Amino acid sequence: MRKIAIIAALFGSIAVAAAAVAQDVQRTVTGPQGQTATRSGSANCADGSCTRSGSVTGPQGQTSTRNRTISRTAPGEWSSQGTATGRRGNTATRSGSVQRGQ
Repeated sequence: MRKIAIIAALFGSIAVAAAAVAQDVQRTVTGPQGQTATRSGSANCADGSCTRSGSVTGPQGQTSTRNRTISRTAPGEWSSQGTATGRRGNTATRSGSVQRGQ
């Protein structure tokens, strides 16, 4: 099921990439004790490639980030690369590709 969701998201992102699209978002949440957390992000699609990035900053100023790029590499083929950095500085990377069956 996860594979289907990833592929659906990938196709949706690439379909939007035909027309240049950009979106920025920022939200601040205040908890019951007055502490705040901020989430910001952006998404840009153009020329067969979509990039998403975002960050979350918690009440003590600790920040985590995520970045992901999905690109059309050939007709029916897409690749994805992503990086996430946690609030303590640990980093994880992911990459993969999808090829539509003939």
